[in-house]
Amino acid sequence: MAASQEPSEPGKGKPFKLLGILDVENTPCARDSLLYGSLESVVTGLGHFLLTSRIKRSCDIGLGGFILVTLGCWFHCRYNYAKRRIQQRIAREGIKNKTLYESTHLDPERKPNNDECWTQKYI
Repeated sequence: MAASQEPSEPGKGKPFKLLGILDVENTPCARDSLLYGSLESVVTGLGHFLLTSRIKRSCDIGLGGFILVTLGCWFHCRYNYAKRRIQQRIAREGIKNKTLYESTHLDPERKPNNDECWTQKYI
């Protein structure tokens, strides 16, 4: 009798890898870029075919559109993703510094009173 195996979670299977390299499920921006590129390739290829009735040329136009839109969306999304990560890191460091320096003499928001000015002036 075979050992019982726990049932796997629904939706948790083998991750989809594009060309065996790019894990589409876990890579930010990959899914959206591929979907936009696919949609654009169908639209431009079909549109070109309906206008000219040239099959090979329409496939070439669709493939070229897929590559351009996918790469354009990829770079745009990754640029915004990196910019957002930098802003989050700056905010996280600011919050950490705020909690670290709060109510100390190093707090930039704290206004010195007369006693502190006197002690700092003559030390």
